[in-house]
Amino acid sequence: MDLTEKTLSKNYVFNGKIINVRNDDAALPDGTPCKREIVEHSGGACILYVRDGKVLFVRQYRYAYGEGVLEIPAGKLNQGEDPKQAAYRELIEEAGVTAATIDLLHVIYPSPGYTNEKIYIFEASGGKEGDSHPDEDEFLEVEYIPLGKVKEMLKNGEIKDAKSIIALQHYFLYRV
Repeated sequence: MDLTEKTLSKNYVFNGKIINVRNDDAALPDGTPCKREIVEHSGGACILYVRDGKVLFVRQYRYAYGEGVLEIPAGKLNQGEDPKQAAYRELIEEAGVTAATIDLLHVIYPSPGYTNEKIYIFEASGGKEGDSHPDEDEFLEVEYIPLGKVKEMLKNGEIKDAKSIIALQHYFLYRV
């Protein structure tokens, strides 16, 4: 069975710095007309870095949730930017770590019902530490948390960021 839905028209209702929003006219596989609300996003890259038995996190206030969120370093892809280069860049900008190697772990679709965003999850190793250079509108704290504590935080639901949870679960499944 062909499950493909056909786009009849893309109707932009908002164009922003981070997202665009559309209210498209589409057709279901059987031809029935429908509407599809889509949030366009350029995607993001995040990077897991573990050094001396500790995981590198950044804590950043996330306005949409109204709280500080503990996450692995991450950022939005610039137009045409290679996800691996974005992960490398974000690790330096947010934490001052220059990685020796970076490997792709997963590509995830965080909310496939309404956005085309893809997040590329990487793991870094062999880092050299230096000064961080966050974006001018980025305020964050860098934290290294021991693996045992991170595992407890995962169990207790203290880590809520999905991309970080996936990266950490991968690490605990395949590295520890």
